[in-house]
Amino acid sequence: MPAKLPASFLSAPAFAADPYAGYAALREKGPVHPIDFPPGAEAFVVVDHEHARSALNDPRLSKDPAHSAVPVQGEMFFGGTLLGIDPPDHTRLRGLVAKAFTARRVEALRPRVMEIADGLLDRIAERGEADLIASYAFPLPITVICELLGVPAADRDDFRAWTAVLIAYDPSPDMRERRRATARAFNDYLRGVFAERRENPSDDLISGLLAARDDDALLSDGELLNIISLLLIAGHETTVNLIGNGVLALLRAPGQLRLLRDRPELLPAAVEEMLRYDAPVGRATQRIALEKLEMGGVVIPKGAWVHILLGAAHRDPRAFDDPDALDITRSDNRHLAFGHGIHFCLGAPLARMEGEIAIGALLSRFPGLRLACAPGDLDWNRTPSIVRGLTGLPVLL
Repeated sequence: MPAKLPASFLSAPAFAADPYAGYAALREKGPVHPIDFPPGAEAFVVVDHEHARSALNDPRLSKDPAHSAVPVQGEMFFGGTLLGIDPPDHTRLRGLVAKAFTARRVEALRPRVMEIADGLLDRIAERGEADLIASYAFPLPITVICELLGVPAADRDDFRAWTAVLIAYDPSPDMRERRRATARAFNDYLRGVFAERRENPSDDLISGLLAARDDDALLSDGELLNIISLLLIAGHETTVNLIGNGVLALLRAPGQLRLLRDRPELLPAAVEEMLRYDAPVGRATQRIALEKLEMGGVVIPKGAWVHILLGAAHRDPRAFDDPDALDITRSDNRHLAFGHGIHFCLGAPLARMEGEIAIGALLSRFPGLRLACAPGDLDWNRTPSIVRGLTGLPVLL
């Protein structure tokens, strides 16, 4: 078996800035490696595309942390949400959410997304320079998801603060207590919204979820809390990083940026390539082995954790030609940014639409857009969270 990787492999500053050289070195040694994360449990990382795609839809790998061989604390492992349950519960809940989170509801948002993007860019244009994360990539998707759900956009800073706590990894007792307090505040807020919406339903996603039925069964309050929490987190944090990572990738590849300006019809393909090239979710949410199994020549014991490193799979040369190059004309782009199988992201159409509108509007408005610092001076989140994104992206317009 390969040597066990330290947990710091996922959080070292050099890794946070550029994990792809480390991924390549691991792939050369094999597709699956043991890792000391989460501490105290047997765990493994998957780093090639073939085994990553298979593992994402392997029924022998549970999403429920209750199947861990040892109790694990210190990270939000999405237990109880759609990302932390298995069939048949997952099948029932996903079906109910899908009834409310329809393609019609998402597509109806397109004019509003464009309006939000234009308004943010108007404010940015007055200054001549901006932090694109704080001024654009964050407020756009959080405003959209708040309006979709039917909660005040004025509360978006609270959502950002709650999300940062809930998805960060920190096993310390102080952080565990902070996470519990954050979850209580988040849930208390949402219960208030549920009560108001039961009295005054409207054409928003929360009202739709409150009304969604499976025969005579409604979603319970606990299920609603888990689903809305997940939608708020997944509905904005990942899109923030799609926009930020994608714009940075273009600014660092001037030939591709010129091509996209000359051929705006390539924008949908460009967004797919951005999702592959520097995915906003670098590590898939947890899987736990329900039985002893073999993967990539490595034996994984029952109850062990399996972490699928999507960023590593996306740079696998056996799956993608010249994988370390950004190529917005890439065809047959079989990236895994939205997962694969029964846990494929329900919000993928919304994320794609937001990415296309946000990046397209930005490039159209500011043809001279460029970085305001050296790429090496940019700061990336450094905790072994599932998300990969910049803390800021200073640009000159």
